Amino acid sequence: MEPDSLKREWEELAAAWIRDVRGGADLNRAGLLDRPMLEACGEVAGLRVLDCGCGEGRFCRMLVERGAEYVLGLDLCAPMIQAAKELQSGRDEYRIADVQDLGFLDDGVFDLAVSYLNQCDLPDFKASNREVARVLRAGGRFVVANIHPMRSAVGGWRRTASGEKEHVILDRYFDESERRWTMKGMEFTNFHRSLATYVNDFLEAGFELAGLVEPTVTEEQAVEWPDLEDEMRVPNFIVYILKKKANT
Repeated sequence: MEPDSLKREWEELAAAWIRDVRGGADLNRAGLLDRPMLEACGEVAGLRVLDCGCGEGRFCRMLVERGAEYVLGLDLCAPMIQAAKELQSGRDEYRIADVQDLGFLDDGVFDLAVSYLNQCDLPDFKASNREVARVLRAGGRFVVANIHPMRSAVGGWRRTASGEKEHVILDRYFDESERRWTMKGMEFTNFHRSLATYVNDFLEAGFELAGLVEPTVTEEQAVEWPDLEDEMRVPNFIVYILKKKANT
């Protein structure tokens, strides 16, 4: 798919996305992913942070609230960046930019980089990995939340005649190509890659795999967030905790 087409999809989705995120309707983030993402980022006080695919700036603001010295949020979707700027505090900055080409940033200027459900949107995630590795200092961390490869392949539920969920269907796993999904009533494009493809490229880009998290919920959390009960059955997301090697 052409980059302009991808950008148009997100521009069309932006208003609904911003409304739902700011209205607390994004349960996957609030109820499932925020906690492991923040834990993976660790102590951020005094750090310079890069957010690749920041959307309307929600996670950037969370990092600022936790003491980050400076957070730069990048996104190609102009309405998202405009919305982020409306709530910026002074220690966060937002730019319309392609995270596959960070040529406007110097080498080794960030302590931490995050990609919160962004790599599945990138036609060339490998270029982004190399650019992030370049702008991170030696020993810097890169925390990547992504759709789990077993779910980005196809991932629909097989149901009984009465509609009860039996199991998730996994198919076309090794077909690494575009996938079309519907979100908030609009069609958009994601890119499926295997677990091996992601991990091997992180290593080739100069990262060490410091940890791997498949977020789920406890029985208590499922009571609080009943719409997330399926997360106890299948891994819908994955978090890669990466560290830049000292010699790259």
